[in-house]
Amino acid sequence: MGHPADGDSAAADFLSFAEVAVDTTAERLPGIDRSAMQMVLLLHRVASSIVYDLESTVHRPAGWSWSAFRLLFTLWVAGPHESRQVAHLSGMSRAAVSSLTKTLSASGLLARRSDERDRRAVILSLTERGADALETTFRAHNEREARWASLITEDELATLNGVLTKLARAAQGQEWISRRS
Repeated sequence: MGHPADGDSAAADFLSFAEVAVDTTAERLPGIDRSAMQMVLLLHRVASSIVYDLESTVHRPAGWSWSAFRLLFTLWVAGPHESRQVAHLSGMSRAAVSSLTKTLSASGLLARRSDERDRRAVILSLTERGADALETTFRAHNEREARWASLITEDELATLNGVLTKLARAAQGQEWISRRS
C-alpha cells in the first residue's frame, strides 16, 4: 500500500489513512488492539465521507447544513417536541439546536411555541413548508444513500446493518460510554 505522501488522491488518502495509522500505531505501541482501532477509524472515516458527500451534494444545494437536516428530520419523524428532547433525539447539543432553531424559524421551516405545561420550555415543530422541503430533499438524500449502499452486495449490506444495529444496541447498556444528555 502506498503511503499518503506517495501522491495518492486526496480521497484515497483520507480513507486509506486508517490502514497506515493502524500499522504505524502497532509499530510504535506494541500490544494495542489493532482490530478495535481499525473498526473505530474506519467507522469514523466512512461516516465522515458519507456525511460530507450528502451535505455537499444534497443539503447545501437545498440551502441548509447537515445539522439543519438532522434537526428537521428529527422533527419530521418524531413530531413536535420540546427543544431539549429534540437535542437528545438528534444527537446534538442544546446550544446547537437553539442556534439552528433561530435560523430555521426565520426561513419559515420551523415553528416555536411555549410549552403550555412549562412556559420556560419551547416546543419545536415543522411548518408545512418545512415538511415539504424536508420530504423533497430527503428523496434526493435517499437516492444518494442508495448509491452508497450499492457499493456493496445486498448480503453485505444486510450483514453490515445487522452488525451496526448490534453494536448500537449493545452500547446503550454500557455505563462506561459517555453520551449527550
